[in-house]
Amino acid sequence: MSSPVTSRRPSGRHLLLAPLTLCFALPLVWLVLSSVMSDAEINRFPPALWPKGIDLGGYRYVLGNAMFPRWFANSLVVALTAVLSNLLLGALGGYAFARMRFAGSRVLLALMLATMVIPFQLTMIPTFLVMKELGLIDTLGALIVPSLVTPFAVFLFRQFFLGLPREMEEAAWIDGCSRLRVLFSIVMPLARPALATVAVLTFLSTWNDLSWPLIAINHDTQYTLQLGLTTFQGQHHTRWSAVMAGNVITVLPVLVAFLLAQKTFVQSLTSSGLKG
Repeated sequence: MSSPVTSRRPSGRHLLLAPLTLCFALPLVWLVLSSVMSDAEINRFPPALWPKGIDLGGYRYVLGNAMFPRWFANSLVVALTAVLSNLLLGALGGYAFARMRFAGSRVLLALMLATMVIPFQLTMIPTFLVMKELGLIDTLGALIVPSLVTPFAVFLFRQFFLGLPREMEEAAWIDGCSRLRVLFSIVMPLARPALATVAVLTFLSTWNDLSWPLIAINHDTQYTLQLGLTTFQGQHHTRWSAVMAGNVITVLPVLVAFLLAQKTFVQSLTSSGLKG
């Protein structure tokens, strides 16, 4: 006999969160609607709340710009490289802090975590000088190298690994597996929530970064999408449909990445507590 289907009634919390969700969604909805309006509709006062028809002139103008696809590709290369390196190096560092005890490990962990509270304004000049000495200024390397691994990625992986039982790892060690094989064959498949969280947050911060590319990049062929869009917006401020279309294209990859990893992202935040 099948069990009865239980329906969840909306609680007072839902009644509070629904209007808040609508408030947060309104700017995105307005952005999408404005991107399919004509410039006359956008500039009209009072502003139009709904387009009379779908006008894709803004998208055609943006995608027809010779540099826009190049900026999109640059941002994609920088963001994906940062994601992959943070997943690999962050997992290695987090596993070392979670499972290995060596001289000065606690001090090193404390120093690493202390760097998370240092504002970017204090480190941008030393970082610029280091990138200049390496000959990476005005190249994508200047955007990739500082983002290869972040303290947050190492810390999140450490916290997640601390919550995993040691028994499976110890059994693998008895069978002769090395630490690296244990990490990649046993621990990493169990760390999918942490992997998804680090991937989404790294992609989000790297994709949306404007301040560091503004300092490290001079030539427009090396612009990221955020930096190029700022310049594009300044040059074409009267074509608001094109500006809105460019912003929609910029937001879309981040939104898709978060929606794809939403479940594992929430699971990681609820399961990786502050142990240790």
